[in-house]
Amino acid sequence: MQSLEVRIMKTKWKNASSLDLNGENQQDANGLCDMITVLKGRRPGSTPNSDSGMWAHSMTVQDYQDLIDRGWRRSGKYVYKPVMNQTCCPQYTIRCRPLQFQPSKSHKKVLKKMLKFLAQGEVPKGSCEDEPMDSTMDDAVAGDFALINKLDIQCDLKTLSDDVKESLESKGKNSKKEEPQELLQSQDFVGEKLGSGEPSHSVKVHTVPKPGKGADLSKPPCRKAKEIRKERKRLKLMQQNPAGELEGFQAQGHPSSLFPPKAKSNQPKSLEDLIFESLPENASHKLEFTRFLCSSPLEAETPPNGPDCGYGSFHQQYWLDGKIIAVGVIDILPNCVSSVYLYYDPDYSFLSLGVYSALREIAFTRQLHEKTSQLSYYYMGFYIHSCPKMKYKGQYRPSDLLCPETYVWVPIEQCLPSLENSKYCRFNQDPEAVDEDRSTEPDRLQVFHKRAIMPYGVYKKQQKDPSEEAAVLQYASLVGQKCSERMLLFRN
Repeated sequence: MQSLEVRIMKTKWKNASSLDLNGENQQDANGLCDMITVLKGRRPGSTPNSDSGMWAHSMTVQDYQDLIDRGWRRSGKYVYKPVMNQTCCPQYTIRCRPLQFQPSKSHKKVLKKMLKFLAQGEVPKGSCEDEPMDSTMDDAVAGDFALINKLDIQCDLKTLSDDVKESLESKGKNSKKEEPQELLQSQDFVGEKLGSGEPSHSVKVHTVPKPGKGADLSKPPCRKAKEIRKERKRLKLMQQNPAGELEGFQAQGHPSSLFPPKAKSNQPKSLEDLIFESLPENASHKLEFTRFLCSSPLEAETPPNGPDCGYGSFHQQYWLDGKIIAVGVIDILPNCVSSVYLYYDPDYSFLSLGVYSALREIAFTRQLHEKTSQLSYYYMGFYIHSCPKMKYKGQYRPSDLLCPETYVWVPIEQCLPSLENSKYCRFNQDPEAVDEDRSTEPDRLQVFHKRAIMPYGVYKKQQKDPSEEAAVLQYASLVGQKCSERMLLFRN
């Protein structure tokens, strides 16, 4: 794919697509000429035909939101889009859903490591050369294993884990009357452990014991029909309403021995609890944060229904004991916080600042969502499945990948099997689905030509070069119908 030579900017009119060439608009266009900057060539360092790009002098946050939802990304003022089916390493836009995000074990380790350093001055042993890959993909799918563990509960209740077997065998001297109660309690214990999300032990069917070693645990114990009926009713009520009807059933005078003791509430700490945990008064270090609006092609906006800090590009500075150790660059857009990049002092790499800053930005997105409800995503740039050093972004779950053909978001769990078989994939499984914002009316595309703004339908009547139409249509297909009507394509 050939790169385009365009100039792009945001028009100042409410309906740029309806402009004609009368004197008033001609004068307005002349006044905007100095704001237009040339876009030329490919992204520095990219291979031929690997991406297309634009140099944006000025752009609204909504323009950029729509562009990144079509696979675009900015580096400074350069905005580029990989050619997914031609590049050696396809780059899929990835976003995290902060409202449902739960930190993994490795994420918690990073936060606790920072807390210990601040509180006690403790420096972790070992190198951190793998930053930001200090957490593994095993943690990324911990939630999947938890789901599998929950499904294990549905196994035959006659199968018990090894630890429960030992517990029962140690009670082999108890009377047979106590066996049904003990067995039920042990079975409930297995269910709680498997459903807790902890790795379950291997489940085996117990073999017939040797003579003199106790009852045959592979066979159901002898129980009265009344007890069996009570158990069936208890299980049925638990499925209908574990918290309400079960308590009512127990209150009707049924033996409490049929009911396992309630597990103590052990809710995991939230991301905010881990980040903002209070430090002792005599803490060894002090970490502070400042946020500044920074220069970028995005126009700063402060609408009344937006976040208190407004929309635009910001520097988030990390200060340790009065010394700046890291700076994160983020874009606050109508629907998301987009992480651009982070740079930090390598002397503090042992703090895993890449992971720590990402967790801070996820928490910041949740904070912005409280004021601006539509701002509910955290964009992490590109996910490259074929590059081990770039797969770490898949650890921030739940997350979605952008389909490169229909531009819809698909949960990453559904995408990974396809990516294992092919570097380039269409994630949308509906073969009839198409790009909803595809260019359907190219004549409405806005062109800046000879110091005047005009629809492409007017501009093309002045052109004789047959290759001109192909280049313009290519541009329209890359930015979509909405952006093509709001941004100006420069033609000389």
